[in-house]
Amino acid sequence: MRNHSPVLDIEAVRAFALVAELASFTRAAQVEGTTQSAVSLKLKRLEARLGVRLIERTPRSVRLTGEGAAFLPRARDLLAAHDRALAGTEAPERRLTLGFSDHAAGPDLAPLLAKVSAFDEGLHLDVRIGFSTQMLDAFDAGALDAAVVRREKGRRGGEPLVEDSFGWFAAPGFRHRAGDKLKLAMLAPPCSVRAQATRALDKAGIAWTEAFTGGGVTAIAAAVTAGLAVAPLAARVAPAGTFDVGPTLGLPALGRSTVVLHARVSDARARAALRTLAAAFRGVANR
Repeated sequence: MRNHSPVLDIEAVRAFALVAELASFTRAAQVEGTTQSAVSLKLKRLEARLGVRLIERTPRSVRLTGEGAAFLPRARDLLAAHDRALAGTEAPERRLTLGFSDHAAGPDLAPLLAKVSAFDEGLHLDVRIGFSTQMLDAFDAGALDAAVVRREKGRRGGEPLVEDSFGWFAAPGFRHRAGDKLKLAMLAPPCSVRAQATRALDKAGIAWTEAFTGGGVTAIAAAVTAGLAVAPLAARVAPAGTFDVGPTLGLPALGRSTVVLHARVSDARARAALRTLAAAFRGVANR
């Protein structure tokens, strides 16, 4: 009697890969447009087929077992081969053009792109970085398939991804003497975070000077880390080792801001990639 190798359900393998990449059954279900229980059932069936436990799940975390870590690269290879077989040799290039507000993406951009790429290796990503207003204008003009931006006043729509709290961040070595103008590191206009911060200082009657102007949040982070100035930043994108000096210096509260996803795509795989992006953003932003 012949021994038969187990036949793997490709959708169960895809569910496993999503859970592994996003470290969450909830976010994997969001990507697939289904329920947690459905994803869990697929995973149980896959584990039964393979005869091993792939995921350890606790109330606080989801992590791969040793067998799961070993199976993940093989699962990715299988999914890529399956998608190539469905696409055919003459399939046109699939491109997804994404715009990110620099203040919204911050240091999370690299892991976000890695997760989208892992979900669909055949998708060509075209990524633009700029101010929220620029990205929204490009999206409205049809130059972008999707835009991840801070919600602008008066602008409706968009899928909420995360709500950020803002503060005045500085390095431990930064010194501000009473009576001196507050040294600021900011992006150039028309940055909405800059406008909000300067309005708040002016309203509170606090004198300030622009000590550093950066062409991106990476440059602002470098200036703050070097102790050159204070920067108005979301806590999520503030550089490691810095802290909010607002309470100590008596600076006005900057409040909160919502990051949203605006999208306009018709391709099913591109929509699934955007769902992966949204789930991954929530994951890295709330870690």
